[in-house]
Amino acid sequence: MSGSLDLGLDGAVVVVTGASSGIGLDTARRLAAAGARVALVARRREVLDAEAKSLAGEGYEALAVAADLGDVNAPAAVIDAVVARFGRVDCLVNDAAIVRHFPLQEWTADGFDEHLGVNVRAPFFLLQQALPHLRVSRWRSVVNVSSSSGSLRLKGQSVYGMTKAALDYLTQSLAGELATDGIRINCVAPGPIDTPIHLTWADDIEAAYRWLGEQVPLGRIGTTEDVASMILFLLSPMSAFVTGAVIPVDGGQVIRP
Repeated sequence: MSGSLDLGLDGAVVVVTGASSGIGLDTARRLAAAGARVALVARRREVLDAEAKSLAGEGYEALAVAADLGDVNAPAAVIDAVVARFGRVDCLVNDAAIVRHFPLQEWTADGFDEHLGVNVRAPFFLLQQALPHLRVSRWRSVVNVSSSSGSLRLKGQSVYGMTKAALDYLTQSLAGELATDGIRINCVAPGPIDTPIHLTWADDIEAAYRWLGEQVPLGRIGTTEDVASMILFLLSPMSAFVTGAVIPVDGGQVIRP
């Protein structure tokens, strides 16, 4: 997973949301392999428990925290659970997201609010709840997972793209606000990545992947490894002088002609 490279994350307590599959799960597993103690956060308790048990069986420390991040009380409950188990929080990865693609006339207020709640409000208040612990940590690093949709203007993605653009802005704004505390906040913006989230909007996944691949100058869909590797770099002391960055991990999608 992390290979022989020492990322300097041994012993760090890292909270990873969206950790039941895709980028979040790959990131959590790689963090564990790098020596971090990992809190896996997502809605599906059975999946989280199985993943935490699997990591424990490999000799890693992992905690499953089942939570619906659309609930306004979830951020406090998540951080409380992690502190109760590990005594602190050193790093935070905000990967959980809702994505639906609809034309304007098909959107409902509930769907709009669900996207804002999970994609924007939850990362904001998870950071707020973790802030006292981050301030006294030796790592003090946060990575938000945005999307190339925050920069592109794709049909049907008005609400999802808006939330990701908001997350990009929050990353840079809060990085400036918390820099005097030594807290680094960065963002990765993946392009098309081979994850189960595409099943939430595509009826024909093979056709969707062909279309997505055509949007990428490097000519392929990305992997969770592509994104997780960047997240680990941004969490680690290797990126100690990087904050407020929004880094595309998209094969050149946002700069294509």
